[in-house]
Amino acid sequence: MPTSDVQAFEAHATDADLDDLRARLAAARLPEVETVYRAAPDPRRWDQGVPLADLVDLVHYWRTDYDWRAFEARLNRIGQFRTTIDGLSIHFLHRRSARAGATPLILTHGWPGSIAEFIDVLDELTDPKDAGAPAFHVVVPSLPGFGYSDKPATTGWGTEKIAAAWVQLMEKLGYPEFLAHGGDWGGVITTILGGRFPEHVLGIHTTTAQSPPGLTTDGLTATERAWTEETRDFWRHRAAYAKQQATRPQTIGYSLVDSPVGLLAWILDKFAEWTDTKDSPFETISRDRILDDVTLYWLTRTGASAARIYYESHNSLDPELRVDVPSAITMYPRDIEKYPRPWAEHRYRQIVRWRSPESGGHFPSLEVPEFFVKDLQAGLAAVLAAN
Repeated sequence: MPTSDVQAFEAHATDADLDDLRARLAAARLPEVETVYRAAPDPRRWDQGVPLADLVDLVHYWRTDYDWRAFEARLNRIGQFRTTIDGLSIHFLHRRSARAGATPLILTHGWPGSIAEFIDVLDELTDPKDAGAPAFHVVVPSLPGFGYSDKPATTGWGTEKIAAAWVQLMEKLGYPEFLAHGGDWGGVITTILGGRFPEHVLGIHTTTAQSPPGLTTDGLTATERAWTEETRDFWRHRAAYAKQQATRPQTIGYSLVDSPVGLLAWILDKFAEWTDTKDSPFETISRDRILDDVTLYWLTRTGASAARIYYESHNSLDPELRVDVPSAITMYPRDIEKYPRPWAEHRYRQIVRWRSPESGGHFPSLEVPEFFVKDLQAGLAAVLAAN
């Protein structure tokens, strides 16, 4: 509930901002068609990035049919709040369970995600239909520089500081002990929470379980070796976006804040490449949900400030950090980073549940929401049982 330290918040974009967005979309200058043009369906259509035809269709839908107000109203119904931590106002969703004995749980998104990643799974996590499934009091913060959280005005807001801020946030809400889940940057922050704050964190579930560097492939299975090769290939050949944002976030930030089409293409490219699909991310994720995410970046003008998390934290996870709290780990087959269990065990010392499902990519809460919820419930149930 709101207190002197925690204030209720409602999202409400101005009509002028929405009109400006539509005007910019209508006036967009687009490049010529890609030189690797192929008719859909064909995953090779994306070899040079977002195909022109796909972008034109989505821009038209964004301008004429997409309803931001529906998403905005949904956020307001869930319950939004802001509180100040270390001089920065942090925005978060907070949904308490009606079930007695529910456990506090913090969900942390990554880039190019946002709180939009989790709104479709909140109801089932807080008040599950299955009486035997665990229930949670769920907190979903917007990372600093993302969404309705403040933009840091100085350097220093890396993953270590964010993890410490999450502990303060949960304590303000009356949750001195809690569970944590995350993927992408949220997975790194979740790992730090488990490693640095075991007196507060009951255990973790993550889809991004980075192992310490320098481990050998000796003894790995063929599948595990393939995982390491795919992860290495990703960072060598498909991570230019990360290098750009880690070294020159301000430069790319001008385009991301000034051009809605530029922002859309920059983010859509990742949804396309990182999902478990054959031709288009819309095979598993609706246009509306991706546009909810992109429009949130646009209206809050956070393209540059969100990119700076790479400047603050790229390759900064402490190689010596160990997580001794119970950990549940799920490696989705089309995720961009996959680490074998023997490698993960060097960092996560008490893995109580390990799963590698047959489908799913980097955004499982959006791609396979029903499986994601059941897997998260089962993983956190195993974590709680280990306590």
